[in-house]
Amino acid sequence: MGTTGRPPVDRRAVAEATAWRFRTGSPWREVPERFGNWNTIYKNFNRWAEQGVWTRVLEAVQSLTHQRGELDWVTSIDSTIVRVHQHGATLPRTTGGSAELQEVRRGTA
Repeated sequence: MGTTGRPPVDRRAVAEATAWRFRTGSPWREVPERFGNWNTIYKNFNRWAEQGVWTRVLEAVQSLTHQRGELDWVTSIDSTIVRVHQHGATLPRTTGGSAELQEVRRGTA
């Protein structure tokens, strides 16, 4: 008697693909094929998120690193990715602050 349903998914590949996707900021469709089908990975990521898997993974890693004394609860790192529309990339870029500071940053002062 044969089995029914979908073939099993390599959970490690899904986790590694998810890490790759968030590290690079790439769309799900650009996840390399070596991790498996992007749509399968995406669906598994969402299912795990709904089931609280990612929260439990984070809590387990935090607990383990805290027990080892490797977790610095004071440090906070924040990263924001803002994509620019293709036509916005040609506009002059200002970094805020005075014009003198901007010139120093560019090395022209």
